[in-house]
Amino acid sequence: MINKSKIVLACVCLLFMVGCEDFLEQQPEQQVSIDEQMSTKEGVLQAYNGIYRDVEAIFSSKYAVYADALGGNISFSPRLVADADVIVPGEIEFVYNFNATPQELNFEGYYDDWYSTINQVNIILERLNDFSFFSTEELQKLEAELLTIRALSHYQVSLLFAQHFGFSQDGSHLGVVYNTRVLTAGVDFPSRVSMVETYNLIQEDLDKALGLFNDMQLLSGPDYSYFNDINTRALYARIALQMEDWQKALELSNLVIQNSGVNLMSSDIYIQEWEKPEQAISEVLLEFSAPRTSEGDVSSTVATFFQYSSSSNYGRYVVSEDLINLYPDNDLRKNMFLQQNIPTLINGVETNVDYFFTKKFQDDAGTLSIRLSEMHLIRAEANAHLGADSEALSDINLIRERSNLSALTSTENIFEELFVERRRELALEGHLLYDLARFKRDVTRNLGCISTLCNLSYPSNFFILPIPEDNVLQNENMQQNEGY
Repeated sequence: MINKSKIVLACVCLLFMVGCEDFLEQQPEQQVSIDEQMSTKEGVLQAYNGIYRDVEAIFSSKYAVYADALGGNISFSPRLVADADVIVPGEIEFVYNFNATPQELNFEGYYDDWYSTINQVNIILERLNDFSFFSTEELQKLEAELLTIRALSHYQVSLLFAQHFGFSQDGSHLGVVYNTRVLTAGVDFPSRVSMVETYNLIQEDLDKALGLFNDMQLLSGPDYSYFNDINTRALYARIALQMEDWQKALELSNLVIQNSGVNLMSSDIYIQEWEKPEQAISEVLLEFSAPRTSEGDVSSTVATFFQYSSSSNYGRYVVSEDLINLYPDNDLRKNMFLQQNIPTLINGVETNVDYFFTKKFQDDAGTLSIRLSEMHLIRAEANAHLGADSEALSDINLIRERSNLSALTSTENIFEELFVERRRELALEGHLLYDLARFKRDVTRNLGCISTLCNLSYPSNFFILPIPEDNVLQNENMQQNEGY
Protein backbone atom coordinates (compact mmCIF):
# COMPACT_ATOMS: atom_id res chain seq x y z
CA MET A 1 0.00 0.00 0.00
CA ILE A 2 1.17 3.54 0.55
CA ASN A 3 3.40 5.13 3.12
CA LYS A 4 0.92 5.20 5.97
CA SER A 5 2.92 7.56 8.14
CA LYS A 6 2.89 9.93 5.17
CA ILE A 7 -0.89 9.54 4.90
CA VAL A 8 -1.49 10.28 8.58
CA LEU A 9 0.68 13.39 8.34
CA ALA A 10 -1.19 14.51 5.24
CA CYS A 11 -4.48 14.11 7.08
CA VAL A 12 -3.20 16.13 10.00
CA CYS A 13 -1.86 18.86 7.74
CA LEU A 14 -5.15 19.15 5.90
CA LEU A 15 -7.27 19.14 9.02
CA PHE A 16 -5.26 22.00 10.45
CA MET A 17 -5.42 23.90 7.14
CA VAL A 18 -1.66 24.48 7.09
CA GLY A 19 0.96 23.18 4.70
CA CYS A 20 2.96 20.10 5.72
CA GLU A 21 6.18 22.07 5.86
CA ASP A 22 4.48 24.74 7.97
CA PHE A 23 3.08 22.06 10.25
CA LEU A 24 6.46 20.42 10.74
CA GLU A 25 7.98 23.79 11.60
CA GLN A 26 5.36 24.57 14.26
CA GLN A 27 6.13 24.16 17.94
CA PRO A 28 4.28 21.26 19.65
CA GLU A 29 2.04 23.65 21.59
CA GLN A 30 0.88 25.15 18.27
CA GLN A 31 -0.07 21.81 16.75
CA VAL A 32 -3.73 20.90 17.07
CA SER A 33 -4.70 17.24 17.46
CA ILE A 34 -7.20 15.59 15.15
CA ASP A 35 -9.49 15.00 18.13
CA GLU A 36 -9.42 18.69 18.99
CA GLN A 37 -10.04 19.62 15.35
CA MET A 38 -13.05 17.30 15.28
CA SER A 39 -14.51 18.63 18.54
CA THR A 40 -16.32 21.64 17.06
CA LYS A 41 -18.61 22.26 14.11
CA GLU A 42 -16.25 24.92 12.80
CA GLY A 43 -13.31 22.50 12.95
CA VAL A 44 -15.16 19.74 11.10
CA LEU A 45 -16.37 22.12 8.40
CA GLN A 46 -12.85 23.46 8.01
CA ALA A 47 -11.54 19.93 7.47
CA TYR A 48 -14.42 19.09 5.14
CA ASN A 49 -13.75 22.22 3.08
CA GLY A 50 -10.07 21.28 3.03
CA ILE A 51 -10.93 17.94 1.42
CA TYR A 52 -12.73 19.74 -1.42
CA ARG A 53 -9.73 22.02 -1.82
CA ASP A 54 -7.47 19.01 -2.11
CA VAL A 55 -9.75 17.38 -4.69
CA GLU A 56 -9.70 20.56 -6.76
CA ALA A 57 -5.92 20.76 -6.45
CA ILE A 58 -5.53 17.21 -7.78
CA PHE A 59 -7.83 17.79 -10.74
CA SER A 60 -6.27 21.14 -11.66
CA SER A 61 -2.76 19.68 -11.49
CA LYS A 62 -0.99 18.03 -14.44
CA TYR A 63 -3.70 15.36 -14.33
CA ALA A 64 -5.76 17.90 -16.32
CA VAL A 65 -3.71 17.06 -19.45
CA TYR A 66 -3.06 13.36 -18.83
CA ALA A 67 -5.81 11.57 -20.78
CA ASP A 68 -5.77 13.99 -23.72
CA ALA A 69 -1.98 14.14 -24.07
CA LEU A 70 -1.57 10.37 -23.98
CA GLY A 71 -4.59 9.80 -26.21
CA GLY A 72 -3.56 12.28 -28.92
CA ASN A 73 -5.66 15.43 -28.44
CA ILE A 74 -2.74 17.50 -27.19
CA SER A 75 0.57 18.62 -28.62
CA PHE A 76 2.97 21.25 -27.31
CA SER A 77 3.88 24.89 -27.81
CA PRO A 78 7.48 26.19 -27.89
CA ARG A 79 9.28 26.72 -24.62
CA LEU A 80 9.33 30.30 -23.39
CA VAL A 81 13.12 30.48 -23.60
CA ALA A 82 15.59 31.91 -26.08
CA ASP A 83 15.76 28.83 -28.33
CA ALA A 84 11.94 28.40 -28.40
CA ASP A 85 12.10 24.72 -29.26
CA VAL A 86 9.29 22.21 -28.75
CA ILE A 87 9.90 19.45 -26.24
CA VAL A 88 7.71 17.30 -24.00
CA PRO A 89 7.18 19.14 -20.70
CA GLY A 90 9.20 17.38 -18.00
CA GLU A 91 6.16 17.06 -15.74
CA ILE A 92 4.63 14.42 -18.05
CA GLU A 93 7.69 13.18 -19.96
CA PHE A 94 7.67 9.55 -18.81
CA VAL A 95 3.94 8.96 -19.16
CA TYR A 96 3.77 10.72 -22.53
CA ASN A 97 6.53 8.48 -23.88
CA PHE A 98 4.89 5.35 -22.41
CA ASN A 99 8.14 4.54 -20.63
CA ALA A 100 7.20 5.20 -17.01
CA THR A 101 8.76 2.93 -14.39
CA PRO A 102 7.88 2.36 -10.72
CA GLN A 103 10.81 4.64 -9.88
CA GLU A 104 10.03 7.38 -12.45
CA LEU A 105 6.46 7.87 -13.60
CA ASN A 106 5.58 11.57 -13.06
CA PHE A 107 2.40 10.62 -11.19
CA GLU A 108 3.68 9.22 -7.89
CA GLY A 109 2.05 12.14 -6.10
CA TYR A 110 -1.26 11.53 -7.82
CA TYR A 111 -1.49 8.04 -6.31
CA ASP A 112 -0.53 9.21 -2.82
CA ASP A 113 -2.75 12.30 -2.92
CA TRP A 114 -5.91 10.30 -3.63
CA TYR A 115 -5.19 7.83 -0.85
CA SER A 116 -4.45 10.73 1.47
CA THR A 117 -7.83 12.19 0.53
CA ILE A 118 -9.48 8.83 1.20
CA ASN A 119 -7.89 8.65 4.65
CA GLN A 120 -9.02 12.20 5.40
CA VAL A 121 -12.57 11.26 4.43
CA ASN A 122 -12.45 8.16 6.62
CA ILE A 123 -11.22 10.15 9.62
CA ILE A 124 -14.40 12.24 9.51
CA LEU A 125 -16.74 9.35 8.63
CA GLU A 126 -15.54 7.33 11.62
CA ARG A 127 -16.41 10.22 13.95
CA LEU A 128 -19.87 11.09 12.61
CA ASN A 129 -21.65 9.75 15.71
CA ASP A 130 -19.63 12.16 17.87
CA PHE A 131 -20.81 15.29 16.05
CA SER A 132 -23.72 16.31 18.29
CA PHE A 133 -23.34 19.89 17.07
CA PHE A 134 -24.78 18.96 13.62
CA SER A 135 -28.47 18.43 12.94
CA THR A 136 -29.61 15.08 11.54
CA GLU A 137 -30.01 16.61 8.08
CA GLU A 138 -26.55 18.20 8.22
CA LEU A 139 -24.97 14.89 9.22
CA GLN A 140 -26.72 13.10 6.38
CA LYS A 141 -25.51 15.63 3.82
CA LEU A 142 -21.99 15.53 5.21
CA GLU A 143 -21.90 11.73 5.05
CA ALA A 144 -23.34 11.69 1.53
CA GLU A 145 -20.71 14.05 0.16
CA LEU A 146 -17.84 12.26 1.90
CA LEU A 147 -18.96 8.86 0.60
CA THR A 148 -19.14 10.33 -2.89
CA ILE A 149 -15.62 11.72 -2.60
CA ARG A 150 -14.39 8.33 -1.36
CA ALA A 151 -15.96 6.60 -4.37
CA LEU A 152 -14.56 9.24 -6.74
CA SER A 153 -11.07 8.91 -5.26
CA HIS A 154 -10.91 5.15 -5.74
CA TYR A 155 -12.31 5.49 -9.26
CA GLN A 156 -9.66 8.04 -10.21
CA VAL A 157 -6.90 5.76 -8.92
CA SER A 158 -8.35 2.89 -10.96
CA LEU A 159 -8.23 4.94 -14.17
CA LEU A 160 -4.47 5.39 -14.01
CA PHE A 161 -3.35 2.30 -12.12
CA ALA A 162 -5.71 -0.53 -13.12
CA GLN A 163 -6.75 -1.83 -16.52
CA HIS A 164 -10.31 -0.85 -17.49
CA PHE A 165 -13.20 -3.15 -16.59
CA GLY A 166 -13.45 -4.79 -20.02
CA PHE A 167 -9.78 -5.76 -20.05
CA SER A 168 -10.83 -9.19 -18.78
CA GLN A 169 -14.10 -10.91 -19.63
CA ASP A 170 -15.53 -10.68 -16.10
CA GLY A 171 -13.54 -7.85 -14.52
CA SER A 172 -11.52 -10.35 -12.51
CA HIS A 173 -8.18 -8.63 -13.11
CA LEU A 174 -6.57 -6.42 -10.46
CA GLY A 175 -8.38 -3.27 -9.44
CA VAL A 176 -7.23 -1.07 -6.56
CA VAL A 177 -6.90 -1.09 -2.80
CA TYR A 178 -10.30 0.05 -1.50
CA ASN A 179 -10.01 1.73 1.89
CA THR A 180 -13.17 2.10 3.96
CA ARG A 181 -11.47 2.85 7.29
CA VAL A 182 -8.53 4.83 8.62
CA LEU A 183 -5.25 3.00 8.17
CA THR A 184 -2.86 2.38 11.05
CA ALA A 185 0.81 2.86 10.20
CA GLY A 186 2.84 -0.32 10.39
CA VAL A 187 -0.24 -2.44 11.06
CA ASP A 188 -2.48 -2.33 7.99
CA PHE A 189 -1.20 -3.82 4.73
CA PRO A 190 -4.26 -4.04 2.50
CA SER A 191 -4.35 -5.88 -0.82
CA ARG A 192 -5.76 -4.83 -4.15
CA VAL A 193 -9.19 -6.23 -4.94
CA SER A 194 -10.37 -7.22 -8.42
CA MET A 195 -11.85 -4.65 -10.78
CA VAL A 196 -15.34 -6.10 -10.35
CA GLU A 197 -14.92 -5.82 -6.56
CA THR A 198 -13.63 -2.27 -6.99
CA TYR A 199 -16.77 -1.35 -8.91
CA ASN A 200 -19.02 -3.09 -6.35
CA LEU A 201 -17.42 -1.10 -3.52
CA ILE A 202 -17.75 2.15 -5.48
CA GLN A 203 -21.41 1.32 -5.98
CA GLU A 204 -21.91 0.65 -2.29
CA ASP A 205 -20.53 4.08 -1.42
CA LEU A 206 -22.55 5.87 -4.11
CA ASP A 207 -25.80 4.01 -3.40
CA LYS A 208 -25.53 4.86 0.29
CA ALA A 209 -24.72 8.47 -0.55
CA LEU A 210 -27.74 8.80 -2.82
CA GLY A 211 -29.95 7.59 0.01
CA LEU A 212 -28.67 10.37 2.27
CA PHE A 213 -28.60 13.50 0.08
CA ASN A 214 -30.89 16.39 0.94
CA ASP A 215 -31.09 20.08 0.03
CA MET A 216 -28.73 21.23 2.79
CA GLN A 217 -25.55 23.07 1.74
CA LEU A 218 -22.89 23.14 4.43
CA LEU A 219 -20.30 25.27 2.63
CA SER A 220 -20.65 28.60 0.86
CA GLY A 221 -20.36 28.88 -2.89
CA PRO A 222 -22.23 27.64 -5.96
CA ASP A 223 -24.16 24.40 -5.48
CA TYR A 224 -22.43 22.86 -8.49
CA SER A 225 -19.06 23.19 -6.71
CA TYR A 226 -20.03 20.47 -4.24
CA PHE A 227 -21.56 17.05 -4.59
CA ASN A 228 -25.33 16.87 -4.58
CA ASP A 229 -27.95 14.32 -5.59
CA ILE A 230 -27.85 15.22 -9.29
CA ASN A 231 -24.13 15.52 -9.97
CA THR A 232 -23.45 12.41 -7.88
CA ARG A 233 -25.80 10.51 -10.20
CA ALA A 234 -23.93 12.05 -13.13
CA LEU A 235 -20.60 10.84 -11.70
CA TYR A 236 -22.18 7.42 -11.12
CA ALA A 237 -23.34 7.33 -14.76
CA ARG A 238 -19.77 8.07 -15.93
CA ILE A 239 -18.34 5.34 -13.70
CA ALA A 240 -21.00 2.82 -14.75
CA LEU A 241 -20.20 3.50 -18.41
CA GLN A 242 -16.47 2.93 -17.86
CA MET A 243 -17.31 -0.25 -15.94
CA GLU A 244 -19.51 -1.37 -18.87
CA ASP A 245 -22.66 -1.45 -16.75
CA TRP A 246 -24.76 -0.22 -19.64
CA GLN A 247 -28.15 -0.48 -17.95
CA LYS A 248 -27.12 1.54 -14.92
CA ALA A 249 -25.34 4.09 -17.10
CA LEU A 250 -28.56 4.47 -19.12
CA GLU A 251 -30.80 4.82 -16.08
CA LEU A 252 -28.58 7.33 -14.30
CA SER A 253 -27.78 9.52 -17.32
CA ASN A 254 -31.47 9.56 -18.24
CA LEU A 255 -32.42 10.61 -14.71
CA VAL A 256 -29.87 13.44 -14.74
CA ILE A 257 -31.03 14.68 -18.15
CA GLN A 258 -34.66 14.69 -17.06
CA ASN A 259 -34.25 16.11 -13.55
CA SER A 260 -31.16 18.33 -13.42
CA GLY A 261 -32.97 21.51 -14.38
CA VAL A 262 -30.01 22.22 -16.66
CA ASN A 263 -30.28 22.61 -20.43
CA LEU A 264 -27.76 22.04 -23.18
CA MET A 265 -26.04 25.19 -24.35
CA SER A 266 -27.63 26.34 -27.59
CA SER A 267 -25.70 26.94 -30.81
CA ASP A 268 -25.97 30.72 -30.61
CA ILE A 269 -24.29 30.94 -27.19
CA TYR A 270 -21.99 27.91 -27.26
CA ILE A 271 -18.76 29.76 -28.10
CA GLN A 272 -19.54 32.81 -25.97
CA GLU A 273 -20.15 30.70 -22.87
CA TRP A 274 -16.73 29.08 -23.11
CA GLU A 275 -15.15 32.50 -23.63
CA LYS A 276 -16.27 33.66 -20.16
CA PRO A 277 -14.08 31.64 -17.78
CA GLU A 278 -15.00 33.87 -14.85
CA GLN A 279 -18.34 32.05 -14.72
CA ALA A 280 -19.27 28.41 -15.20
CA ILE A 281 -20.96 27.40 -18.44
CA SER A 282 -24.72 27.07 -18.11
CA GLU A 283 -24.81 23.28 -18.61
CA VAL A 284 -22.34 22.55 -15.81
CA LEU A 285 -23.26 19.82 -13.35
CA LEU A 286 -20.01 19.78 -11.37
CA GLU A 287 -17.17 22.28 -11.43
CA PHE A 288 -14.63 22.71 -8.66
CA SER A 289 -14.26 26.44 -8.17
CA ALA A 290 -10.78 27.87 -8.55
CA PRO A 291 -9.49 28.69 -5.03
CA ARG A 292 -8.67 32.28 -4.20
CA THR A 293 -6.23 33.95 -1.88
CA SER A 294 -7.29 36.33 0.88
CA GLU A 295 -6.68 39.12 -1.65
CA GLY A 296 -9.17 37.55 -4.06
CA ASP A 297 -6.65 36.26 -6.60
CA VAL A 298 -7.02 32.78 -8.07
CA SER A 299 -4.30 30.53 -6.66
CA SER A 300 -4.89 27.40 -8.77
CA THR A 301 -6.48 26.93 -12.20
CA VAL A 302 -6.34 24.52 -15.14
CA ALA A 303 -5.78 27.60 -17.32
CA THR A 304 -2.11 27.37 -16.34
CA PHE A 305 -1.73 24.58 -18.88
CA PHE A 306 -3.90 25.90 -21.72
CA GLN A 307 -4.07 29.68 -21.60
CA TYR A 308 -2.83 32.12 -24.20
CA SER A 309 -2.26 35.65 -22.91
CA SER A 310 0.39 36.93 -25.31
CA SER A 311 3.31 35.76 -27.43
CA SER A 312 5.45 35.87 -24.30
CA ASN A 313 2.92 34.33 -21.91
CA TYR A 314 1.16 31.12 -22.84
CA GLY A 315 0.60 27.55 -21.70
CA ARG A 316 2.65 24.61 -22.97
CA TYR A 317 -0.35 22.47 -24.03
CA VAL A 318 -2.11 23.10 -27.33
CA VAL A 319 -4.62 21.24 -29.47
CA SER A 320 -3.13 18.63 -31.79
CA GLU A 321 -3.81 18.78 -35.49
CA ASP A 322 -5.08 15.21 -35.18
CA LEU A 323 -7.97 16.64 -33.17
CA ILE A 324 -8.39 19.77 -35.29
CA ASN A 325 -8.81 17.61 -38.40
CA LEU A 326 -11.73 15.74 -36.85
CA TYR A 327 -13.95 18.83 -37.11
CA PRO A 328 -15.64 19.40 -40.49
CA ASP A 329 -15.29 22.96 -41.78
CA ASN A 330 -18.90 23.77 -40.91
CA ASP A 331 -18.61 22.43 -37.35
CA LEU A 332 -19.34 25.23 -34.89
CA ARG A 333 -16.73 23.80 -32.53
CA LYS A 334 -13.96 24.60 -34.99
CA ASN A 335 -14.30 28.13 -33.60
CA MET A 336 -13.29 26.89 -30.15
CA PHE A 337 -9.59 27.36 -30.86
CA LEU A 338 -7.30 30.36 -30.64
CA GLN A 339 -4.91 30.17 -33.60
CA GLN A 340 -1.61 31.87 -32.80
CA ASN A 341 1.54 32.19 -34.88
CA ILE A 342 4.61 31.66 -32.67
CA PRO A 343 8.30 31.66 -33.69
CA THR A 344 9.67 28.15 -33.18
CA LEU A 345 13.12 26.65 -33.52
CA ILE A 346 12.95 23.77 -36.03
CA ASN A 347 16.18 22.02 -37.03
CA GLY A 348 18.14 25.04 -35.87
CA VAL A 349 16.06 27.51 -37.90
CA GLU A 350 13.51 29.88 -36.38
CA THR A 351 10.20 29.33 -38.18
CA ASN A 352 6.77 30.84 -37.63
CA VAL A 353 4.35 28.05 -36.76
CA ASP A 354 0.61 28.10 -36.08
CA TYR A 355 -0.54 26.69 -32.73
CA PHE A 356 -4.10 26.16 -31.57
CA PHE A 357 -5.02 26.99 -27.98
CA THR A 358 -8.39 25.98 -26.59
CA LYS A 359 -10.99 28.53 -25.52
CA LYS A 360 -12.35 26.12 -22.93
CA PHE A 361 -9.87 26.96 -20.19
CA GLN A 362 -8.60 30.51 -20.23
CA ASP A 363 -7.88 33.16 -17.60
CA ASP A 364 -9.08 31.97 -14.16
CA ALA A 365 -11.22 29.04 -15.27
CA GLY A 366 -12.63 26.68 -12.67
CA THR A 367 -11.98 22.95 -12.92
CA LEU A 368 -14.84 21.61 -14.98
CA SER A 369 -15.70 18.03 -14.10
CA ILE A 370 -19.13 17.08 -15.53
CA ARG A 371 -21.56 18.79 -17.88
CA LEU A 372 -24.86 17.85 -19.47
CA SER A 373 -23.47 17.11 -22.95
CA GLU A 374 -21.56 14.18 -21.47
CA MET A 375 -24.80 12.74 -20.06
CA HIS A 376 -26.35 12.69 -23.56
CA LEU A 377 -23.29 10.92 -24.93
CA ILE A 378 -23.34 8.41 -22.05
CA ARG A 379 -27.02 7.71 -22.67
CA ALA A 380 -26.29 7.28 -26.38
CA GLU A 381 -23.49 4.79 -25.80
CA ALA A 382 -25.46 2.82 -23.23
CA ASN A 383 -28.45 2.63 -25.55
CA ALA A 384 -26.25 1.47 -28.41
CA HIS A 385 -24.85 -1.36 -26.31
CA LEU A 386 -28.38 -2.32 -25.25
CA GLY A 387 -29.57 -2.46 -28.86
CA ALA A 388 -31.63 0.73 -28.80
CA ASP A 389 -29.86 2.24 -31.81
CA SER A 390 -32.53 4.78 -32.71
CA GLU A 391 -32.50 6.24 -29.19
CA ALA A 392 -28.71 6.35 -29.31
CA LEU A 393 -28.83 8.16 -32.63
CA SER A 394 -31.23 10.73 -31.20
CA ASP A 395 -28.75 11.78 -28.50
CA ILE A 396 -25.80 11.83 -30.90
CA ASN A 397 -27.79 14.05 -33.26
CA LEU A 398 -28.64 16.48 -30.46
CA ILE A 399 -24.91 17.15 -30.07
CA ARG A 400 -24.20 17.10 -33.80
CA GLU A 401 -27.02 19.44 -34.80
CA ARG A 402 -26.13 21.93 -32.10
CA SER A 403 -22.67 21.99 -33.69
CA ASN A 404 -24.15 22.73 -37.13
CA LEU A 405 -23.60 19.19 -38.42
CA SER A 406 -26.27 17.27 -40.26
CA ALA A 407 -28.17 14.55 -38.43
CA LEU A 408 -27.05 10.97 -38.89
CA THR A 409 -29.66 8.70 -40.44
CA SER A 410 -27.88 5.35 -40.31
CA THR A 411 -26.81 3.34 -37.27
CA GLU A 412 -24.45 1.15 -39.26
CA ASN A 413 -21.31 2.72 -37.75
CA ILE A 414 -22.85 3.94 -34.53
CA PHE A 415 -19.93 3.09 -32.24
CA GLU A 416 -17.47 4.84 -34.53
CA GLU A 417 -19.75 7.88 -34.57
CA LEU A 418 -20.03 7.75 -30.78
CA PHE A 419 -16.30 7.61 -30.29
CA VAL A 420 -15.59 10.48 -32.67
CA GLU A 421 -18.40 12.63 -31.27
CA ARG A 422 -17.13 12.14 -27.72
CA ARG A 423 -13.64 13.09 -28.87
CA ARG A 424 -14.88 16.27 -30.54
CA GLU A 425 -17.36 17.40 -27.89
CA LEU A 426 -15.43 16.47 -24.75
CA ALA A 427 -11.99 17.41 -26.07
CA LEU A 428 -9.49 18.43 -23.38
CA GLU A 429 -11.94 17.53 -20.61
CA GLY A 430 -9.96 14.46 -19.57
CA HIS A 431 -11.64 11.49 -21.29
CA LEU A 432 -9.77 10.37 -24.39
CA LEU A 433 -7.34 7.74 -23.05
CA TYR A 434 -10.11 6.09 -21.04
CA ASP A 435 -12.42 6.14 -24.06
CA LEU A 436 -9.72 4.46 -26.13
CA ALA A 437 -9.43 1.71 -23.52
CA ARG A 438 -13.20 1.21 -23.23
CA PHE A 439 -13.60 1.06 -27.02
CA LYS A 440 -10.49 -1.17 -27.16
CA ARG A 441 -8.82 1.09 -29.68
CA ASP A 442 -5.14 1.79 -30.32
CA VAL A 443 -3.48 5.04 -29.34
CA THR A 444 -2.64 6.73 -32.64
CA ARG A 445 -0.78 10.04 -32.40
CA ASN A 446 0.38 11.49 -35.70
CA LEU A 447 0.53 15.25 -36.27
CA GLY A 448 2.51 17.03 -33.58
CA CYS A 449 3.55 13.88 -31.74
CA ILE A 450 7.11 14.16 -30.42
CA SER A 451 7.10 11.05 -28.27
CA THR A 452 9.70 8.32 -28.51
CA LEU A 453 6.62 6.07 -28.93
CA CYS A 454 3.70 7.77 -30.66
CA ASN A 455 1.43 4.76 -31.13
CA LEU A 456 0.35 2.03 -28.73
CA SER A 457 -1.63 -1.03 -29.74
CA TYR A 458 -4.52 -2.21 -27.58
CA PRO A 459 -4.28 -4.22 -25.35
CA SER A 460 -1.08 -3.12 -23.70
CA ASN A 461 0.36 -3.09 -20.19
CA PHE A 462 1.24 0.54 -20.84
CA PHE A 463 -2.32 1.84 -21.03
CA ILE A 464 -1.89 2.16 -17.26
CA LEU A 465 0.93 3.20 -14.94
CA PRO A 466 2.97 1.15 -12.49
CA ILE A 467 2.20 1.37 -8.79
CA PRO A 468 4.84 3.75 -7.39
CA GLU A 469 7.81 1.85 -5.99
CA ASP A 470 7.54 3.19 -2.44
CA ASN A 471 4.00 1.88 -2.17
CA VAL A 472 5.07 -1.60 -3.23
CA LEU A 473 8.08 -1.74 -0.94
CA GLN A 474 6.13 -0.60 2.11
CA ASN A 475 3.24 -3.02 1.70
CA GLU A 476 4.03 -6.72 1.59
CA ASN A 477 0.58 -7.40 0.11
CA MET A 478 0.80 -4.95 -2.79
CA GLN A 479 0.85 -6.46 -6.28
CA GLN A 480 2.62 -4.51 -9.03
CA ASN A 481 0.97 -4.07 -12.42
CA GLU A 482 1.93 -6.56 -15.09
CA GLY A 483 4.81 -5.46 -17.29
CA TYR A 484 6.46 -3.32 -14.60
